[in-house]
Amino acid sequence: MLHSVRRFVWLALLLGFVVSTSGQGQQSPSAAQLRLVGLDGTERVLTAKDWAQLPRTAVEAKDHGGVVVNFEGVPAREILKLVDAPLGPELRAAKLALYVVAEAADGYKVVYALPEFDAAFTDGLILIADRKNGQALPPQEGPLRVVVPWEKRPARWVRQLTALRLEQAP
Repeated sequence: MLHSVRRFVWLALLLGFVVSTSGQGQQSPSAAQLRLVGLDGTERVLTAKDWAQLPRTAVEAKDHGGVVVNFEGVPAREILKLVDAPLGPELRAAKLALYVVAEAADGYKVVYALPEFDAAFTDGLILIADRKNGQALPPQEGPLRVVVPWEKRPARWVRQLTALRLEQAP
């Protein structure tokens, strides 16, 4: 009887450990915050509540190693509209020299020309992803990540995205 009790306690402890650690490889989308900086320097922090109200889409893309992956998230153009990025008919003349800097938690930065986000200029979509193959992005990638499915190299796919800045070229 004592042996059975010990075995039960051991199994219960083991099961409790497995259950408590099973979600540690994923980040909650509610942990995602994105800082947006407009041309005039105004800043806005996009919270999980804001994120939930934005239109979502999914794309398939080849990740590092050529593996086809399904990413879900919000089109970056929808996010840029929140800081009054001039998209659509407003994107002309001197505004074509605007660009977006995407910043990662580790200091990595990437530049995109604003027309790359505009449906009138390209059929390509730049996605701010929070899910990969139906799961929240793992910590080494998220909670948010830039995905540019039409690029041949994912060098501008910023992992652990923390900010998007709209800036004017000199």
